[in-house]
Amino acid sequence: MRLFSYCLRYDDGAAPNPFWELCTLAICKPVIRRTASIGDWVVGLGSTQSPIGNIADCVVYAMQVTDKMTLQKYDEYCRVHSPHKIPKWDSEIFEYRVGDCIYDYSQGEQPVLRPSVHDNTNRKGDLRGISVLMSQHFYYFGDKPIDLPASLDGLKLNSRKGYRWKPNQPYVDTFVTWIDNLGYTPNQLHGQPQLKKKYTLEGDISSCRPRRNRQDDKINQRSNC
Repeated sequence: MRLFSYCLRYDDGAAPNPFWELCTLAICKPVIRRTASIGDWVVGLGSTQSPIGNIADCVVYAMQVTDKMTLQKYDEYCRVHSPHKIPKWDSEIFEYRVGDCIYDYSQGEQPVLRPSVHDNTNRKGDLRGISVLMSQHFYYFGDKPIDLPASLDGLKLNSRKGYRWKPNQPYVDTFVTWIDNLGYTPNQLHGQPQLKKKYTLEGDISSCRPRRNRQDDKINQRSNC
């Protein structure tokens, strides 16, 4: 069992997508999506420049990988089992807009990008991840992140980019014991995405996500995923 950690700079509900009692990581973080295996943990730590302040020493979410499949299989899965993960970009319902099943494989192996949180500038990175990580054992704190205890100081990141797992290995058992015994019910939202208020049809979007251009109704993109 490994523990992957990274800085979650843009907590907008899309990556990870913690809704419908299933936490998924289907876009962004391509190396983690390729590398992590069933049984591993993925932990998103906060950013020094988050909308709610410096939360670099806090856990925004943690998920144990309980399933893993290709993006194409995920598209097939969502059509049958989790249709709300397929984005409805024009919906006024936040959870529908930020669906992460953004690649439509119904026409063959070359997927069509659905209107969603990403545009074609993100395509290469998204598809490079190959896989989708799925979890039915996760904790999502969002705008109510949890401070790491002193015993887990070794998980703290030195950079806002990239990820790590090898230096985390001495802390895996301690982390799992800690997160599972905080008293939080798994597979529920214990906070809301930090960028939720901005993520409306009328609002602005983070620098990792697109926003509507009202003049021509196209999606503009400034990506740092």
